[in-house]
Amino acid sequence: MNSPPPLLLLGLSLLLFLSLPTPSLAAERCNPDDKKVLLEIKKSFGNPYLLASWVSSNDCCDWYQVECDRTTNRIISLTIFAGNLSGQSAAVGDLPYLQTLVFRKLSNLTGTIPSAIAKLTHLTLVRLSWTNLTGPVPAFFAQLKNLTFLDLSFNDLSGSIPPELGQLTNLGAIHLDRNKLTGQIPEWIFTGNVPDIYLSHNQLTGPIPKSFGYYNYTTLDFSRNMLSGDLSFLFGSNKTVQIVDFSRNKFEFNLSNVVFPASLTSLDLNHNKIFGSLPEELTALNFQYLNVSYNRLCGKIPTGGKLQSFAATSYFHNKCLCGAPLPAC
Repeated sequence: MNSPPPLLLLGLSLLLFLSLPTPSLAAERCNPDDKKVLLEIKKSFGNPYLLASWVSSNDCCDWYQVECDRTTNRIISLTIFAGNLSGQSAAVGDLPYLQTLVFRKLSNLTGTIPSAIAKLTHLTLVRLSWTNLTGPVPAFFAQLKNLTFLDLSFNDLSGSIPPELGQLTNLGAIHLDRNKLTGQIPEWIFTGNVPDIYLSHNQLTGPIPKSFGYYNYTTLDFSRNMLSGDLSFLFGSNKTVQIVDFSRNKFEFNLSNVVFPASLTSLDLNHNKIFGSLPEELTALNFQYLNVSYNRLCGKIPTGGKLQSFAATSYFHNKCLCGAPLPAC
């Protein structure tokens, strides 16, 4: 039997190929409303190189700095980090499903924190840090009931701390450190989680509210302010605090009879007006860091535990503290 001519075979193959269904191009996942908002954000920031991947011809779920939900394809994360980006954009409030909002290490980001953020009720994490944002800490953050983490550190925020932030029942940590905040720490009444609180390097004054004694914290950092009064009520055998830094303030109280919790691993009280002696019970604690220098303490440093493992700089410049690692009494 004679085989068909090669040319006929080629023609039949070509006809068969052309008769196959043409595969359609993959549909764009990105929601068109979200894409429009992102392009508006890019424009308001002056079309920076940092957002060069934000091109309308590409699927915005593939852009850098953004993340889409795998089911709904709505934008759930906007993380813009370390670049030359300046200006402001209220359009961020038009990403209704946003859960994570990060603007970090953007030194040319100026102005106040946009009130449009209050519309983003799905937010769980907000980090606006290492920028040149000014103005007050907005009370509207209290409306974002799903927040578990709020970081407004390393900015130029001023004014007082809103007491409304105590209404955030899911908050695990709040960072307001390294700003220019003034006034007193508010009477925060926590009805849910008790967050780690970072307020260092501000200009806060007055005593720590007594309400802080009702709760168990993991970390408290109030260092480098102008706070005063007695803070011994924050300690006790029933507490679970691990790290406390109250250094470089004006606290004044008797340390002799303070009961420190077994959980405490880091205690920094340097540069205050604390008097009395070091309690013997400190020898039972598993300290990783300890500094009580530049106070008005007296008496012999208790022997044992971790107390002699720290350098003399952890104890010096007190009224009459003595014993290893300081000179003998």
